Amino acid sequence: MAVISPSRRLRRTPFSDGVEAAGVKAYTVYNRMLLPTMFESVEADYRHLKDHVQVWDVAVERQVELRGPDAGRLMQMLTPRDLRRMLPGQCYYVPIVDETGGMLNDPVAVKLAEDRWWISIADSDLLLWVKGIANGYRLDVLVDEPDISPLAIQGPKSDDLMARVFGDRVRDIRFFRFDMFQFEGRDLAIARSGYSKQGGFEIYVDGTDIGMPLWNALFAAGQDLNVRAGCPNAIERVEAGLLSYGNDMTDDNTPHECGLGRFCDTRTAIGCIGRDALLRVSKEGPVQQIRPIAIDGDPVSGCDRPWPVFADGKRVGQVTSAAWSPDFATNVSIGMVRMTHWDPGTRLEVETRDGLRGATVQAAFWL
Repeated sequence: MAVISPSRRLRRTPFSDGVEAAGVKAYTVYNRMLLPTMFESVEADYRHLKDHVQVWDVAVERQVELRGPDAGRLMQMLTPRDLRRMLPGQCYYVPIVDETGGMLNDPVAVKLAEDRWWISIADSDLLLWVKGIANGYRLDVLVDEPDISPLAIQGPKSDDLMARVFGDRVRDIRFFRFDMFQFEGRDLAIARSGYSKQGGFEIYVDGTDIGMPLWNALFAAGQDLNVRAGCPNAIERVEAGLLSYGNDMTDDNTPHECGLGRFCDTRTAIGCIGRDALLRVSKEGPVQQIRPIAIDGDPVSGCDRPWPVFADGKRVGQVTSAAWSPDFATNVSIGMVRMTHWDPGTRLEVETRDGLRGATVQAAFWL
């Protein structure tokens, strides 16, 4: 079995010691860091996530910080979502686009103050793009990567676990809002958010030195809640239609193709770099779009490459993520399908690694 050779280019996280002690079995590389992908098994981790509570090392979600008088202007230049009504204490899901309207990232923007923002990024070199825009337009803003490492608490018992460590006030945080809490004298932003549909929080851990003390405190407080180390789960993610940048979409796709048109206020998001291109897309409509697709037959093995999608022998799209869902007893998948074949109920064929399978476009994702 091949292993990843360690080097300084592949960074550990403040929680890596805890992840290893918890028996991590698989990693991927994400923003040049180690992201756990499995502990007991994908199926067992899935069941536990839906029934109990997990602590996820998601320090790979690096922050791009914008700080200075032009921070708000720069943030609006990056996204077609209108940010004028966003207040400090709010989090927004924001497509980030280039000058052609192509997706560069799909992060969460965290507004700390009028002149200070965090962009909690997916896997990409977005920091370099943001620095380039700030320098090219000579904006009065500092752009850098702060020592912030998110730790996610996910699952139906997450409120109970968090309240034991941070107090009952944490229960009052609304969805996609954050508030400040103290741990060992350090102020930490805690948001009600996360990369699952099971509910939970993301703790923006400020400084590597308190990473393991916080990890240990959460596990000590949650023994009777059956707390375990976990990670974003491939099955639950596809059931919920949570997109993976670089996998389900790239810079070749516009937000409208990714089903994110509701986050594009192209008429009012004045200043967005890709606004003119997206205005044309908004007017004409996309020719392809992401759709949930149920694949027939026995459990398929995961997508390691795009699987071609056919109708009457003609290629009409591709599947980029797929998994067997124990709860829905079908193969769930995320696919990009041409407009001629994206209506719910349309029958397709998918060329999986196990051979050609029948498939059906669904009206909505399963979660």
